[in-house]
Amino acid sequence: MFWKSLAMSVVLGAALVAGAQAQQAVTLSVSVRNHRFEPTQLSAPANTPIVINVKNLDSTQMEFESVSLRVEKVVAGNGQASVRIRPLAPGRYEFYDDFNQQAEGALVVH
Repeated sequence: MFWKSLAMSVVLGAALVAGAQAQQAVTLSVSVRNHRFEPTQLSAPANTPIVINVKNLDSTQMEFESVSLRVEKVVAGNGQASVRIRPLAPGRYEFYDDFNQQAEGALVVH
């Protein structure tokens, strides 16, 4: 009985560690300068949580928004913010500055 319980504990512990490692977020960065995203395209692996650090180098506020990513986040002028995104299937996900819709970018998940 002891060995069976010990074996079960080891298996469960290994599964928890593997699950935690699989859910570690990928961190990406994008800047906004002159109302344009730099870079205009980000890349991330599929089925992994994503954190996008947005740095606004302009003096006016901007809003990082994406319908397909289901996010919107206002970033103060000369400020920064982090946007957390759920694990995604492969594809191309567009984002833009809602206050200046000429500023466009994309997250490509592969």
